[in-house]
Amino acid sequence: MKLETLRLATIKLGIGCSIAAAISLALAAPSFAGQIVDRVVGNVNGHVVLQSDWEQEVMFEAFLNARDPGSFTSSERSAALDRLIDRELLREQLRPTQPAPADQVAARVVEVRKQVSDEVCKEGRNPQPDCASDEAWRGVLQRYELTQSALEQRLSDEIQLMKLVEDRLRPSIQIDPQAVETYYHDRLLPEMQRAGSRAAPLPEVFGRIKDLLAEKKMNELLSGWLASLRSGSRIWTPGPAAGERNP
Repeated sequence: MKLETLRLATIKLGIGCSIAAAISLALAAPSFAGQIVDRVVGNVNGHVVLQSDWEQEVMFEAFLNARDPGSFTSSERSAALDRLIDRELLREQLRPTQPAPADQVAARVVEVRKQVSDEVCKEGRNPQPDCASDEAWRGVLQRYELTQSALEQRLSDEIQLMKLVEDRLRPSIQIDPQAVETYYHDRLLPEMQRAGSRAAPLPEVFGRIKDLLAEKKMNELLSGWLASLRSGSRIWTPGPAAGERNP
């Protein structure tokens, strides 16, 4: 039985994967082909957030989940704006740094390409018989007004922000063996029994449970850090009615 997967709360991008791959973060929005009539929709410590930034975020999240951007509800659009604000707050904590290693960016691109292609194929929304082909991939990118170079830049920025989060929070995380045993007996064993699965012995799953609890703690610490950053910042965002896209 697979252990449940956690993502970093608040800045997740909807990718079901580990922390380095689970969350999609960016320092700057990618360059999309579509033209949007811009207006200011937010301000974070003097940094202006534009309507185009917001629309690009919605478009990118739609891309990652193979969704129609127009299907996003007002609450989902508001959540996307919140993620933009959280990333700006984290970006302010970054010191000048080198770009993410090219091999890490390339590996992340491969991962995202597989995930998105699988989703598109599953939903039957790609006219190409092979969703993983280069031609089909270019078609998917074009559908979401995204370029390969913009995708690579976005994922490079994500890697840099994730390193910031890891360096800041990971050293303070300590998982007690007793907590692992408690999770095993109170959560995992009952779940395996309900599913009719083989009851894996504790030593076999100890490491995975420990990692799971560490990610859960990371989520809690990140939420607390972001709350602290927000409380010490000057943030302006629009009211609920401003969540609709400009015509």
